[in-house]
Amino acid sequence: MADAYYQLLDAAIQHLQMLKSRGERFISVSPETLAALNRAPRPQVAKHSSAPITPQKPPPTSALKAKPIQQPTAVESTLLLSLPGQSSGPASAPALTPQAKAAAFAELRKRALTCVKCAHLVASRKNVVFGVGNIDAPLMFVGEAPGADEDSQGEPFVGAAGKLLTKIIQTMGFSRDSVYIANILKCRPDTPGQSSGNRKPTLEEMQTCIPYLHEQIDLIRPKVIVALGGTAVEGLLGKTIGIMRLRGNWRTYRGTPLMPTFHPAYLLRNQALSEKRLVWEDMLKVMEKLGLPTSERQRNFFLK
Repeated sequence: MADAYYQLLDAAIQHLQMLKSRGERFISVSPETLAALNRAPRPQVAKHSSAPITPQKPPPTSALKAKPIQQPTAVESTLLLSLPGQSSGPASAPALTPQAKAAAFAELRKRALTCVKCAHLVASRKNVVFGVGNIDAPLMFVGEAPGADEDSQGEPFVGAAGKLLTKIIQTMGFSRDSVYIANILKCRPDTPGQSSGNRKPTLEEMQTCIPYLHEQIDLIRPKVIVALGGTAVEGLLGKTIGIMRLRGNWRTYRGTPLMPTFHPAYLLRNQALSEKRLVWEDMLKVMEKLGLPTSERQRNFFLK
């Protein structure tokens, strides 16, 4: 319907204006997307008729000569995911074929690996840490940023905290390659003057990089997202009340249930059985949300 097309057009313009107000000056559009837009159906030319002509409502933005079409294309439907007032999750967009999904993910990875938006991070990084796992995973883990080990190997959560996360994943009944693991920031935060150690990514750095994560989520369509640590929760939800109060309580992110929990590194610093139990209770809730069975042994982990 033409009205739906113009509503979509208005929403797209509003979204671009919002990005501009936030300081964005460029947006990435893949060659595949441009090709799909060029394949959009052309309007039908009405035949001459002696019937009275009903005045049509002019396009909301006269400067843009949009071509009315019968219904939104797949590309336009996908665009609805991030427009104000529309569903913020991937459920409203048509599912991609496995081949199209793999191609879209490969194109996204290529863009992320060549990203130079943050000059200070580009100058210090060894590798872009895009993400790893199954792009059809029902469960997705999101951390804050790569550390030294991750920067060196180009894979998230491969250090001591990563090994603990892998154990948690396996205890839940998954394997590392059956879930998807990513970070908000794809580059290690630089540490000028330091030979070791990490620093917390800034809010500006996370806001610059998070569109890549959004695309990962929208393509993967996980049933549940687990946010690992206070910084990851702050980057995703903007919450600053602390992970101690947020963990264990369901939130929603881009239309997907999100469980905030402690970062594995916290458990390495705090070996108390009670803290391990808190994280495991969060994972039991995740398993329940996914409809997974839990054994009595699993339910009793880390209980005195």
